[in-house]
Amino acid sequence: MHKREFTAAMLISFVIVGIIVCLLLFPHDGFQAAVRGVAIWWDVLFPALFPFFVISEIMLGFGIVHFFGTLLDPMMRPVFRIPGIGGFVMAMGFASGYPVAAKLTSQLWDQKLVNREEGERLVAFVTSSDPIFLIGAVSIGFFHDASLAGILAVAHYGGSLLIGLGMRFHGRKCPATPQPPRAGGGIVRRAFAVMHAARLHDNRPIGTLLSDAILQSLRLMFVVGGLVVFFSVVLTILTSAQVMHLFYVGIAAALSLTGLPSELSQAVMNGLFEVTLGAKAAGTAPMDLALSSKVAIGAFILSWGGLSVHAQIVSLLSHTNMRYIPFLTARFVHALASSAIVLLIWEPMQRFREPQAVFMPAYNPGAPVLSTLKLIAPVSAAVAAVVLGVIIVLFLAYSLGMLVYEKVGKTR
Repeated sequence: MHKREFTAAMLISFVIVGIIVCLLLFPHDGFQAAVRGVAIWWDVLFPALFPFFVISEIMLGFGIVHFFGTLLDPMMRPVFRIPGIGGFVMAMGFASGYPVAAKLTSQLWDQKLVNREEGERLVAFVTSSDPIFLIGAVSIGFFHDASLAGILAVAHYGGSLLIGLGMRFHGRKCPATPQPPRAGGGIVRRAFAVMHAARLHDNRPIGTLLSDAILQSLRLMFVVGGLVVFFSVVLTILTSAQVMHLFYVGIAAALSLTGLPSELSQAVMNGLFEVTLGAKAAGTAPMDLALSSKVAIGAFILSWGGLSVHAQIVSLLSHTNMRYIPFLTARFVHALASSAIVLLIWEPMQRFREPQAVFMPAYNPGAPVLSTLKLIAPVSAAVAAVVLGVIIVLFLAYSLGMLVYEKVGKTR
C-alpha cells in the first residue's frame, strides 16, 4: 500500500471511530436525528423520486430515451458538447431531482451512449433540485412564502445552465461519441428506427421490464434513504459533541467577508452535509435577518446538494470510470453562482412575487405525501417543457452566432 493510501485509510478509520464514540455518548440525539432522517425520506424523497426512477427504467427499456436522443442530437452537441440523449437526461434531471440524472447517466455509460468526459459534463450541470422540493418543501414549507419559488428557480436552474455552458470546455480535447447514422428519411423517422432497435436489443417482456424497474428503483430508494439518515445522525451528534463549533466559526468569518449575516453559518454547515436540513435552517433563521440573505443561502444549499447527495451520486457512478472531482467543482461553482444570482435579481423580481404566488399549486404540509403526488405531474411536466424550450433557444442562438461569424469571416 502506498503511503498516501495508508494515510487516507488511517484518517478515515479515525473519523469513523470518532463518529461511533459520539454516537455512544449522545444516543438520544442520534436516535432523534435518525427519526428525522426517515421522516424526510418518507415524506419528501420517496414520493418525489420513486415514480421517476420507475418511469426512467421503463423508458430506457422501450427505447423512448433513444428516440429523444436522436431528435435532440443536432442541438445538444453544438451547445453543450453532449449527445442528444443528454437532452432527455437534462429534462428528467431538472424535473425529478438530484440522483435521477446520475442514475440515467450511468445507464447511458453502460450502453456506451456517452463516454467519460460527456458523462462528467452531463452529471455536473444536470444534477439539481426538483421543482416539487423547491416549491413545496423549501419555499412553502421552510420559508412559508410561495412567492420565493420563482427567485429560487431562476437562480438554481439558471445557474445550472451556466454550469452546462462552462462544462462544454471540460475535456475538450477528448473525442466525442459517434453520431447516430444518418439513414434515409427525416430525423423523426430515424428517431423511430433507433427506438425500435433499442427495444429489440432490450428484448424484455413488459411484465419483466416493469418488475425489474420497480425492484431496481426500490433498491436505489433505500440507498438514498440510508444516506440521508446517516448524514442526519452524523451532523447531529457532531453538533452535540461541539465538534462543529470550529467549522461554524470559519463559515461565519467567510460569510462576513461576503456581507452576509454570520448567523446563517449553522444553515450553511447543515447544508454542507444534508440539503434538507440546511434549507430548513435557512428558512427558520431569525426573522430580523434580511430575507434576501436567507434566500441566497437557501439557493447556495440547493445547488451544493449536501454530502448526502454527493454520496448518492458517487454510489451511482461507482461502476463507471467517471471522476468525482469535476462534479465536486461544478457543485461548488453552481452554489456560488446561484447565491450571487439571487442577490442580483432580488430587487427586479419583487414586482413578480405576489402575482406568481397566486398561481402556485396548493401544498399542504400536514399531508406531504398526498400533496407531493398531486404536484408531481403538472410541475414536472412544466419544467421538462421549459428545459426543452431552453435547449431549442440556445441552439438557435448558437446557430445564429455561427452564421454571423461565417458571414463576417467571408467579408474579411
